[in-house]
Amino acid sequence: MQFFGIRPADIYLPAPGIDQKKWAVVACDQFTSDPAYWQKIEDEVGDAPSALRIIYPEVYLSEGEGRIPRIRAAMEKYLQEGSLSLQVENGFVLMERNTESGSRIGLVAAVDLEDYDYTPGTSALIRATEGTILSRIPPRVKIREGAPLESPHVMLLMDDKDDQVLGELYKNRENLRPVYDTALMAGGGTLKGWAITDENQKNALYASLKRLCDACNGFLFAVGDGNHSLATAKACWENRKKEISQAEQETDPARFALVEIVNLHSPALQFEPIHRMVFGADGTQMMLDFAAYLREKGMASMPGKDITFLHNGQETGLSVKNAGNMLPVAILQPFLDRYLQENKDCEIDYIHEADAVENMSRDKGTGILLTAIEKSSLFPGIVSGGVLPRKTFSMGHGHEKRYYMECRKIK
Repeated sequence: MQFFGIRPADIYLPAPGIDQKKWAVVACDQFTSDPAYWQKIEDEVGDAPSALRIIYPEVYLSEGEGRIPRIRAAMEKYLQEGSLSLQVENGFVLMERNTESGSRIGLVAAVDLEDYDYTPGTSALIRATEGTILSRIPPRVKIREGAPLESPHVMLLMDDKDDQVLGELYKNRENLRPVYDTALMAGGGTLKGWAITDENQKNALYASLKRLCDACNGFLFAVGDGNHSLATAKACWENRKKEISQAEQETDPARFALVEIVNLHSPALQFEPIHRMVFGADGTQMMLDFAAYLREKGMASMPGKDITFLHNGQETGLSVKNAGNMLPVAILQPFLDRYLQENKDCEIDYIHEADAVENMSRDKGTGILLTAIEKSSLFPGIVSGGVLPRKTFSMGHGHEKRYYMECRKIK
């Protein structure tokens, strides 16, 4: 049977009687400059069982490896005392997340890491959306290797304009067994989940995935959030493969990683631009350098709104001729990388709020505003450029990111 990159899994959830609201916390890579946010979560969780104890919020990364043994101990404790229990056996979870952006439907599944590759230009079924920074993988490997559990914040996107996969599942959710229903902390909205374990239901899922896959030219899933987390799982699997036989590799738990799969075209999935602020840069000279860079690449600038340079209260908007399917940010970022190499006294920051860039560009350097990418351009943009540049887009606000709920044994 073809599984199209995914597999059913044995999924562990907070046991009956555990406060699901206190269990679920937002992705570890959110609010990394806001320790007050995480302290508020600490205060609300208190001594209750919580995913907070089995993840490493990146706001605390300066603490080094000291947290890792405590994380593993909490995982073992929750399994042994029954705070986590096996509630979905050899199945999937259909989930509904409601936020201020609307209702997002997702499918929690195990992906086969043999079908995933983050190398630019790969022909794998599952591909990264942004360039993977290899130096960021080893510290994450230290957390995952030796851990008995994983809990996902990775989100995969599929280009399903007709909503034939998740739409059909959600339409028939009354035939599925509910497994969680809770409000989420800190403005995260609400979360509901249903188990998919019946063989007929699973076969219907595979059939709809086959239809989508037949039309996808070999590119079914793009990693929308959690690029480096999935790359870490891949690295751990590559290490594990060296220790076991070919037969053992077929079913070894490390071969798979739990993710949430979402339709790229969900109205509740908002793509927001991430702007650039280059401190110490002269805007006039930077625009001249950018024009020269475009000519070098066989392109040219013209008046437009795709890229807007801000400097000393002046605003210059432009678009790029002869760009093909390349996104404006995919053209801009390599130029900025080279510019920073040649101008060592300049520094860059990536900023979500346009008004913050506008304010800083008046006296601290050059701001560059980008427009949100069109969803329909995501998959063609990855195909044409291999991967997108880092910080190309953000999928919604921080409190709309994935909250940890499901767990899977990886040993």
